[in-house]
Amino acid sequence: MSAGGRDGRERHQVYFDRLSTASTSSTSGLGATAGAGSTSQVSTSSTSGMGATAGAGSTSQVYFHKLSTASTSSTSQAGPARGLLALFTLLGGHGLSLLGNVITVIVVPLYVLHDTGSVLATGVAGVFATLPVIVGGALGGVLVDRIGFRTAAIVADLASGATILLIPVLAATTGLPFPVLLTLVFLSGLLDTPGNTAKSALVPDLAEAAGLSVTRATGIHSAVSRSAAMLGASVAAICVVWLGPLNALLIDAATFAASALLLWLGVPRHADAGPAAAEAAASTELPAGWRGYWADFAAGLRFLWQRPLLRYLVLMIVVTNCFDAAGITVLMPAYASTVGADGAIFGVMVAVFSGGALSGAALFTWLGHRLPRRPLLVLSFFLAGAPPYLAMAAGVPVPVLLAVLAVAGLAAGSINPLITTVLYERVPREFRARVLGAMTTGVSLGLPLGSGLAGVVVSAAGLVPVLLVIGVLYALVTLAPLTGGSWRGIERADGESVSVAP
Repeated sequence: MSAGGRDGRERHQVYFDRLSTASTSSTSGLGATAGAGSTSQVSTSSTSGMGATAGAGSTSQVYFHKLSTASTSSTSQAGPARGLLALFTLLGGHGLSLLGNVITVIVVPLYVLHDTGSVLATGVAGVFATLPVIVGGALGGVLVDRIGFRTAAIVADLASGATILLIPVLAATTGLPFPVLLTLVFLSGLLDTPGNTAKSALVPDLAEAAGLSVTRATGIHSAVSRSAAMLGASVAAICVVWLGPLNALLIDAATFAASALLLWLGVPRHADAGPAAAEAAASTELPAGWRGYWADFAAGLRFLWQRPLLRYLVLMIVVTNCFDAAGITVLMPAYASTVGADGAIFGVMVAVFSGGALSGAALFTWLGHRLPRRPLLVLSFFLAGAPPYLAMAAGVPVPVLLAVLAVAGLAAGSINPLITTVLYERVPREFRARVLGAMTTGVSLGLPLGSGLAGVVVSAAGLVPVLLVIGVLYALVTLAPLTGGSWRGIERADGESVSVAP
């Protein structure tokens, strides 16, 4: 149920997780995860056989070496204090943009449900909200690697804020037909996903400059995501009652603008690979234009496909994200409408889950490096996914459901930072954004499918049977890592080097 992801479930980005992420990461969880909680990213021990494509061979290795050397030397000169300031500025911008995203994730389904009275239309809106995560994750990662992490994050925030702002503006002026709403929701998600990828790709570099371990940095990153999800859900619940759904989107647009300003002022320009990339391209025979773009894109996909652990993680998260997307966009809003006419309890549910996830992320930051990863992943996924759905199906009192969501969130809090840590350990910097983007695409494949099917199935079979089936299937899927094999590779790979074969 990163986010995840969605912040990401942007998951991503897990979806109750990805909500706080987007995941995302953006793996599986409540952001798209409302109610489930996990999401987004990955790693593996196998690095051979990567096979860079034409144009990604020896010359590009020289180019990437120059980028890495330039970035390392410049960031090391800044000192730990400046590195900490840059890292926390990045996390502040990330938190602001996710806060607004959570408001949108909650407000848009409620607006559609109240405006149309149709669960099916709500499911369609969920498809348009989640499909761009797939497209933007796949195609945006290469662009982020090329233009630089910092620049990509700023541009994406500004563009996403503009599209979100148009929704209430059009509604108050010329009108907001349903197809126009769907288009704007799609465009906002399409632009936002590369921005989240760029912010995530900056974390290891800024953590190194600040003298923090990657495990602790990812734990803090996840805690910020959870905090943003919790606050955003609370704000959304208040706005739905006091201001009306669409007015809440003005807050979303403002958070994107504030995030872009923070990144521009606080993240140093030497964290951006753009200028170095242009210099390297002038002195080497790197591929140009779209031919080189698709070569880079294919290289990122191969990096994931040739590593069994990454494949298995993607497959598991695709399935759980399918459940989580159904939960956050259809099942939970529909359940909330049975509890109260305004559905405001939906925002409270997301806030409680996110509060538990914040505590879980904080615990991971403190204890995560001491715990075995595979048992932790299984236990966290299991508790974060099935119990909320089964509790809603059983019709438990609202206070009991909120307690179940709090425990599920606590378990989900470790999922994103755990998977992201493994990914950062094994992916070279020059491939980071495209692999993160490809990962986001892979784990997001289930999002539009889950949203679309949920609307159809609930309309035909009713809410309770669907909740029960999803709860049982979720529990079974999350036990997959216990089968062993390549899943054992999720444990630490101390001393293992990462290489990209020519």
